[in-house]
Amino acid sequence: MKNTLYKALAIVAISISLISCSSDDNKNDTSGSGSLILEYDNGFGTNDLILNTQGNTTSNNEVLKISLIKYIVSNVVLTKADGTTVTYPKSKSYFIADEGAADGHEFKLTDIPAGDYVKVKFGIGVDEDQWKLGATGQGDFLAQADKAGMLWSWAAGYKFLAFEGTFTSPTVTTPTPFMIHTGKTGTDYNYTEVTLDLPTKALVRTTITPTVHFKIDLSKIIDGTNKIKLSDNNAGGMGAMIMGGANLPLITQNISAMFKVDHVHND
Repeated sequence: MKNTLYKALAIVAISISLISCSSDDNKNDTSGSGSLILEYDNGFGTNDLILNTQGNTTSNNEVLKISLIKYIVSNVVLTKADGTTVTYPKSKSYFIADEGAADGHEFKLTDIPAGDYVKVKFGIGVDEDQWKLGATGQGDFLAQADKAGMLWSWAAGYKFLAFEGTFTSPTVTTPTPFMIHTGKTGTDYNYTEVTLDLPTKALVRTTITPTVHFKIDLSKIIDGTNKIKLSDNNAGGMGAMIMGGANLPLITQNISAMFKVDHVHND
């Protein structure tokens, strides 16, 4: 009886050991290619974002009810632990993050060389070189951006970020519309890039698809290093419409600081 029990325990131990070794082999195998997911999780300050809900308060005591937030994510570059970089193909590297869309939070990058990744860079907007290719050089993304309302017109170009809703303040007590759109204005292109270190390595393998989970603090759009009062831009009481002028480059600087990597899932 004891011999039978010992044999059974030995078989279990060997099985667990084999499974463990197989799992470690998968994690250490950097041949081939795999996928990686970028996940954008919008919030306001330390709170999760809930659209059309009052209570998003800035340091200037302006209270925002956000109805729309969209931004173009582009030109992804991944850095491996050995310092080499992988640039995602430009033809596939334009996405629209949209809080109000079910498919507007996660973007899957495919055919990524297997490896341990420690840094990610991406743009917010469409880079000027791409725009200079003209309407026929945009591929399918032009129609996608137009459908999503992220295109003013071809001559005016793309909206890089659209942030809309209503606000109140100590001087504006009736809920009043606000609309902030960034993009090309005059000679200012207002495209910006974000580079972030990963807190843990993203292990891209043929059998592992990591998710890089970004936390976005939308309060920084107007309440970052540069403080922008919506009430100061409330033209004739008709609403704060910021789509150009001196504030737009300041907002663009703020946007680059509103992203951080919260964690990496290696599942």
